[in-house]
Order: sequence, then structure tokens, then C-alpha cells
Amino acid sequence: MTDEDELVIAESLRVPERFGVLYDRYFTDIYRYIAGRLGAQTADDLAAEVFLAAFHGRAGFDAERGGVRGWLYGIATNHVAQHRRSENRQLRIMHKAAATGDRPDDGHEDLVAGRVAAQSVKGTLATALGDMPDADRDVLLLVALADLSYQEVGQALDIPAGTVGSRLNRIRRKLRVALGDAVFGGSHG
Repeated sequence: MTDEDELVIAESLRVPERFGVLYDRYFTDIYRYIAGRLGAQTADDLAAEVFLAAFHGRAGFDAERGGVRGWLYGIATNHVAQHRRSENRQLRIMHKAAATGDRPDDGHEDLVAGRVAAQSVKGTLATALGDMPDADRDVLLLVALADLSYQEVGQALDIPAGTVGSRLNRIRRKLRVALGDAVFGGSHG
């Protein structure tokens, strides 16, 4: 789709309505990624903002840096970063709820936790995600929630794909250690 997407960007500079093709093609994926990070209510507005920003910035799209999909995820990640305080607050609420046995409404952490471990490790996972540097959390969630390739994550975050791989390996090691007691009963083997 990369060549076709690039053609749509170029055509949309002359015929703005052509940008709708990209909206139709990628909106659901971008929405899902944002909803996974910030919840469905926030994603409703934020996904639309991502496409509005992409539309306004389409003249600056540089195909040499990668495809349209990665470019859109980069814009989405930047918008998510603007809402990071809310994300961190949700992680603290989740940790508190896990400690008291309450179950918060399903949110973005529930999706990530469901992929990483069982219900019993949510508090530990929330703490690990909350303690994680923002750049590492972005890499992890772009891979886990958006299912982006290393190349696409690199484009989205403006880092080399090799750096994505290095960060992801480091993140996985840290999560294995952090979740080891909760998942393996203290065995880190």
C-alpha cells in the first residue's frame, strides 16, 4: 500500500477529498491504537484529531522516511503523549485497584495486561508500565497494541529500527523480572 498511499497523499494536495482514502483505510487501526492507550472515549476525539493533523501536514510528508502508515502512527503517538498524564493516572488507579481487589472498568492497561499476563499480575504490570520511561512505553505499546513492525515503530518515533529492537529486548527483560514473582511464583529461570 505504500506506493498507493504516497500517490493518494500527492493527489490530495490537488484534490483534498482524496485524503479520505487514507482515512477510510487507516482510521480503524489508528482508533484501536489510541483506544488501547487512552480508552475508547478519548479515542473518539483523538483519532479524528490525528487525521486532521495529518491532512493539514500532508504537504510535509516525506516518503524517504517511510510509509504513510508509520507516519500516521507517529502523529497518533504524539497526540497520545499529550494525554500522558491521564495515562499515568490510569496506571496508578489500576495499581490501587489491584491492591484493594477492586476491578476498574476495562481500559488501555487491561488490554496490555491481558496480552502480557493473567488478571493477578495487573498491579505489578501497571507499576512496571508506570515506572517505564515514556520512550520505552511508546515502543512497547506500538508493537503490542498497534502491531507495528520495527521499521514502522522507528518511523513513528523517529528512531532507527535497530534501536526499536534493542529497546524492545530491554523492555522484555525488565518485564520478565518485574512480572517474574507474580507469574512464576518467584522463579526467574
